[in-house]
Amino acid sequence: MSWANSSDAGAPVKTLLALLLVAALAAVALHSVTDGFRVFTTEDGRRLAIEEHPRHLPATTIQYEDGGALPLAQALHEDGRATIAVFFYTRCNTICSVVGTELQQLQDRIRAEGLESQIRLLSISFDPDDGQTALAGYAKRMHADAGAWRFARIANTQQRRELLDAFGITVVPAPLGEFQHNAAFHILTPDGRLAHIIDYDQPEVALAHALAAARRASARHAAVS
Repeated sequence: MSWANSSDAGAPVKTLLALLLVAALAAVALHSVTDGFRVFTTEDGRRLAIEEHPRHLPATTIQYEDGGALPLAQALHEDGRATIAVFFYTRCNTICSVVGTELQQLQDRIRAEGLESQIRLLSISFDPDDGQTALAGYAKRMHADAGAWRFARIANTQQRRELLDAFGITVVPAPLGEFQHNAAFHILTPDGRLAHIIDYDQPEVALAHALAAARRASARHAAVS
């Protein structure tokens, strides 16, 4: 009888040890897939990887609202400022309107704090139907100052697709010629790299990252000079 009692008493202990082992293995696996518990989604992981290792952008030619066209990397280099970039289309009345309002406020903030020489804004349309006239009209409606906020399109289909993929932008055709798409603030450096991706409802964070990127670029330029 005593042997039976001993066996029965040991069963819960064995079960507990098995559960603890499973929990420990799960914790190890979670630590691995979340990069040391720093990320919990694939998108979080992608953003963290970009922050730690800013990515050079694919070769892409953009056309501004005034008709001027040049490679995006060249545009960033020649401008020399850190850029806060977003993707949109001019007929969008949903998320683009929210992002547009945020950009208007960022433009005002940049002016108020005298940051025009360090930071600029760039809205890139992914709609093939957004030509120069549509972009210029949109810029006017947004009261954009061309010295601080530019609008552009990508005429080449393959280049447009590659750039959207590089930024993690998903665009799905919707009824009535519209699109469903995600949105974010993207911090671009003067040397043509994507350095940060920030949620579109965090303009203050985007501005802080852009200013830090501008100061790092200025420091590197000063060191080379």
